[in-house]
Amino acid sequence: MSQELSRMERPSTDRFSGKRKLMLVPLLYGPPTGSEEGKAILMRYWDQVQAQLSDLESKLGGLSHIYHESLTSGGDEGLKQLEAMDQRSHGLIAAKCQAGAALEATEDQEILMEALDLQRCLMVPLMTEKVSLALNEWMAERNKSRYEKIGSQIDETLGENELGLLMINERHQVQFAEDIEVFFVAPPALADFRTWFQQWSAQQQQAAANPQPDSEEPESEEPDAEEEPSL
Repeated sequence: MSQELSRMERPSTDRFSGKRKLMLVPLLYGPPTGSEEGKAILMRYWDQVQAQLSDLESKLGGLSHIYHESLTSGGDEGLKQLEAMDQRSHGLIAAKCQAGAALEATEDQEILMEALDLQRCLMVPLMTEKVSLALNEWMAERNKSRYEKIGSQIDETLGENELGLLMINERHQVQFAEDIEVFFVAPPALADFRTWFQQWSAQQQQAAANPQPDSEEPESEEPDAEEEPSL
């Protein structure tokens, strides 16, 4: 069962007593370099996430386990991986670990590396539809394996009456055990970021379709260094 935190009534302690509970935070990565509006929305999003997590923990109990997509190790090694991957979620998770939560290994390294390799292949223009379809099918199969692994890791480590935190992309396909109560953390800035990104993407597509004559070719905008490929 999943609930959106922004719409959730104040839960009573008795209602969730003995149950396994999981807070789910959508991962948003850095907007293209130079977009101050996007950066401001993203900063507001993470501030709101921290506030909502603290509020939810106060209602459901202390946080026991943390899961983050793309992490193949837990503990201190997992924190090192996360620091190199995503500074924003690293700061939040490091503080939770200092407060007593355990960072768990979330993914199988071999499956994750295969999915990343396939994603890179699909970024290259292909000459035949047959090869493109084959790669997409292979990618879908690898992602299915990834999400099955994440679901099993949570099921195996999240104990009775414990509270966990999962940080993962919005397009994930993880199937959670039936006895895990999932709380979807959706602060107002999440919708703001979605709207902003859609508008930004539309502007970029329009600019590419209608280049200005006699103007210097603009430099392509690269994602922030901390952006992780979305699988």
